[in-house]
Amino acid sequence: MSELLLIAATGLAREVLATVRSSGRYDVVGFLDDDAMAGTDVDGAPVLGTIDDSAQYTHAFFLVCLDSGRPREAVVERLSALGIGSNRYATVLDMSVRMPEGCRIGRGSILLQNVTLAASVTLGSHVVAMPGVTFTHDDVVADFATFSAGTTLGGGVRIGRAAHLGMNSSVGERTSIGSCATVGMGAAVLSDVPDGETWVGVPAHPVDRGGLDGAAAKL
Repeated sequence: MSELLLIAATGLAREVLATVRSSGRYDVVGFLDDDAMAGTDVDGAPVLGTIDDSAQYTHAFFLVCLDSGRPREAVVERLSALGIGSNRYATVLDMSVRMPEGCRIGRGSILLQNVTLAASVTLGSHVVAMPGVTFTHDDVVADFATFSAGTTLGGGVRIGRAAHLGMNSSVGERTSIGSCATVGMGAAVLSDVPDGETWVGVPAHPVDRGGLDGAAAKL
């Protein structure tokens, strides 16, 4: 069984830990976290040190468990500087995930309970899909995107790099969400969301054209 280290002892990491223990695919060695947690346990798994200690674990796989895409991307860049390449990342799928032949999932991605991929869905690297997310036919998702619980995409949707979709949001078919864009909780997106914008409401509309500052940080 391959060893796995979880980067950042977050709530997401605890969910991943429970998923991995159920599947038995990896042996979770522990966590690496920068918040002075070394020597403590999280759900029975030890915090072994900081992220900079990753280079010591030459045979383990890694999974970055930060809740948002841009911080995940920053950590992946940091690990790359430590000599950890893309082949060192695990991909974790809960046993309930439905993924037909023809779908593709990049390294470092996390798909939790009851995530559904219909047909010809492509997910990039380090994508996170929380429980109950639905990807319909021909959806294409770029690296580091994040989908909160209950998100639903129609067919042919395009999701940009490090975009963040809030809980129970929905995106209409053949619609695009730009890179680093944010869709609020419960929003219904019916038209394209430009890069870096924050959209909320039904139908969704822009509230912050500068990214995730202010109100967007609370979504």
